[in-house]
Amino acid sequence: MQQMNVLGTDLMPCSYDPMTGYYRNGCCENRGDDPGMHTVCCRVTADFLAYSASRGNDLSTPMPEYGFAGLAPGDQWCVCAMRWKEAFDAGQACDVVLESTHVSTLEYVDLAELKQHAIIAEP
Repeated sequence: MQQMNVLGTDLMPCSYDPMTGYYRNGCCENRGDDPGMHTVCCRVTADFLAYSASRGNDLSTPMPEYGFAGLAPGDQWCVCAMRWKEAFDAGQACDVVLESTHVSTLEYVDLAELKQHAIIAEP
């Protein structure tokens, strides 16, 4: 199944190190079975990680039992669309790789808001 990004082109990978995505394939895909909508490819910051933890989603602490090493500022990660929107509204949004952000994100976030935080993907 072809996956599209918010720009209307093929969805590009977000990160293989750390391995991200609801399906742990490096992409912020949406196949319709991810209740969290992990569709926004973000380059996380210390502020965003702190904000996310304050909202009950600690992305920094390693959880080896789930194969999760924890995120550090600068890591790219597929974030839930609603969490990113919440952070945006609170002035805590991190940067976004538009080419790697799934089109379904636009159900929750305006493209103009995403573009305010747009960056180029790291090779």
